[in-house]
Amino acid sequence: MRDLLLGIDVGTTWCKAALVAPDGSELAHHRVPVPWRAVATGAEIEPRRLMESALAAAGGAVDRAPTTCRIIGVGVTSMAETGALVDAHDDPVAPAIAWHDARGAEEAAALARELGEERFSMTTGLPASPLCTLTKYRWLRANGSDAARGARWLNVAEWVVHCLGGERLGELSLASRTGMLDLDRRAPWDEALDWAGAPHDLLPELAPAGTAAGHVTQALDEASGAVLCVAGHDHDCSGVGAGAVRDGDVFDSCGTAEAFVRSVRPSLGRELRLRAVARGVTVGWHVIPERQALLGAFESGLALQRLGRRLGMEDEEARRGLDAGALTVSPLGDGAALLDGHREAVPEGADPAELWRAALEALAARGAAMLETLEELAGPAERIVVTGGGVRNEAARTIKRAAIGPFERPPVHEAAARGAALLAGCAAGVFRGVDELPAPKPTRIEGPS
Repeated sequence: MRDLLLGIDVGTTWCKAALVAPDGSELAHHRVPVPWRAVATGAEIEPRRLMESALAAAGGAVDRAPTTCRIIGVGVTSMAETGALVDAHDDPVAPAIAWHDARGAEEAAALARELGEERFSMTTGLPASPLCTLTKYRWLRANGSDAARGARWLNVAEWVVHCLGGERLGELSLASRTGMLDLDRRAPWDEALDWAGAPHDLLPELAPAGTAAGHVTQALDEASGAVLCVAGHDHDCSGVGAGAVRDGDVFDSCGTAEAFVRSVRPSLGRELRLRAVARGVTVGWHVIPERQALLGAFESGLALQRLGRRLGMEDEEARRGLDAGALTVSPLGDGAALLDGHREAVPEGADPAELWRAALEALAARGAAMLETLEELAGPAERIVVTGGGVRNEAARTIKRAAIGPFERPPVHEAAARGAALLAGCAAGVFRGVDELPAPKPTRIEGPS
């Protein structure tokens, strides 16, 4: 019987799981769609449905294991900003609102006025926007009759770990995305909680990613007794799974959103944080211990999905046809306008492949600009590591390489789930720390070295 580690990644579009050996090899995978309920402002979901998705993905991965195994560690990573507001008995009192949902816009404007936009950014490393949990929580208090009963906020990965029998433990990289955390103190910012009408203990006890949070005691029988841990924000955790853990590494995660992540030593003062936020880069704690994350993100896969539907792309085969066609044509139209959904950007009778090429080039240009910003804030990048569905086709890779130069594409199937499994290995004592984690090998270099 072989000892293995299980990583679960509760993302926006898919919930994925991977079984990983202590040598870092991925042995089995499974994924299931996240069953959001569409609403006028975006999407929401009952928190228990998120747990069901995590169990389905995990169970599918275990069923595909090539050998009889014993799971000794389970790590869970997830999207940020979304979570479960629960009462004193751990029952959800409100739906989990998607991070990209438009609710909270009025509250964000009030936050900027009443707490001060610059002060908020200097304290939390975030812009005053509808994206952060704080503004959506205040929206829930104003519009949800049961939200006042909420006693704890558990980010998605924290919620899943707790549902598996783990402690109610908060994690720093996810807490950094809530707008409720004072970065310097690594503690809740009481003034922000007061502004939102939240109890001062709304966030659970906070700890770094990979901290042991109890054992699996319910729901996932295949991993009963395994050590649990919250593996943090999925973008940061993907960097760990891809081996982008050294100072000077920049990790580019290409999924529903595209995120450029740079881990830095926690020396960014309040003024530099303000400068970063003004340039579209947030600052928070990384899943790597004693490191902070500079993160610049923008819609990528989600924007391409919307454009694909407008171009009549109904399935994966049609998408592959567009990707192949984009390699043989010149771009047509304003790619940024296409990505942003402007109807006039799609001229009647235009070749879809030419429009698709324009959109891919616009995405690559946004990435190049974000990389330049990160280098201005933290110095030259020594290595760029790229993973995700957004670079699984030749057109996207070719266009990205022309925009940002050579990059490494490690042979990992699910970077975030792999990272979560490896951090579970830290919690279970398989590894003494991130520096001991096995790197994926070999890594493919896209472009001249």
